[in-house]
Amino acid sequence: MSGIKIEVNIIEKITTVKEMQRHSDQLRYQGRSIALVPTMGFLHEGHLSLIRKGRTLCDDLVVSIFINPTQFGPGEDLEAYPRDLSRDIYLLKKEYVDVLFLPDAEELYTEGFQTYVELEKLPKHLCGLSRPTHFKGVSTVVTKLFNAVKPHFAIFGQKDYQQLIIIKRMVIDLNFDTEIIGFPIVRETDGLALSSRNAHLTDEQRPAALTLFKSLKKAEELVENGINDPATIIDAASNLILSYPETSIDYIKICDTKTLEEMVIIDREALMAIAVKVGKTRLIDNMMLHPLSEPV
Repeated sequence: MSGIKIEVNIIEKITTVKEMQRHSDQLRYQGRSIALVPTMGFLHEGHLSLIRKGRTLCDDLVVSIFINPTQFGPGEDLEAYPRDLSRDIYLLKKEYVDVLFLPDAEELYTEGFQTYVELEKLPKHLCGLSRPTHFKGVSTVVTKLFNAVKPHFAIFGQKDYQQLIIIKRMVIDLNFDTEIIGFPIVRETDGLALSSRNAHLTDEQRPAALTLFKSLKKAEELVENGINDPATIIDAASNLILSYPETSIDYIKICDTKTLEEMVIIDREALMAIAVKVGKTRLIDNMMLHPLSEPV
């Protein structure tokens, strides 16, 4: 017996929707709660923070890995999106994840597929302006994951704040029996928001990438000092970001936290959201701004 290794944290890997549904039905029949953390893989500490939160909420924790082709537009980085499944599985085992749901594109988008989920208003802001089909793909794949996994809870990071509130709205509108949990942005020690796409940054591009966080911190400082004009704050952020030659700004917006409509004055809690390309790598970040006169 001394030569036998026993692996105590074995993950059950499920690759088909039908098998995932059967597994979840059985868990629900047993009265067990299910949490889902949807990912596209290439896991980092940000994903792991969501997984750890999910572990505290449920009896059975499911993590999905699926690089969703319908949320990538023409010319975007679908093929270049980083992948390392063996490392992902190693990390999931360390976090005692119960099930890895690992469908392929043919499983979720069968031949003749033609049904999509699309919100009317929330996608028409921020990333949705430059990526007009992105959130149609996101809302569709999340719907399919919810139908497959049947989770009581689903955990999403706040780094993509627009995605988070779109999914919350979709769950309300379509009467999903799933509670959506938003989890704070996880940052590297220098402030850069964790992202799988950070792997594409060169050492020389790192200072330019840090201007997103520095711009948000500068905005926070201006608001705390009584500046409530969005244009002034956005100009300061633009000047800082564009002081690096490899940067190009997709958007810098200060908007309502619920509707994503741009604000003309910061008279209540506001979302400042930024999307910037550093070289070929598109980065996003955001922060809540709280004016001195914010209503209680």
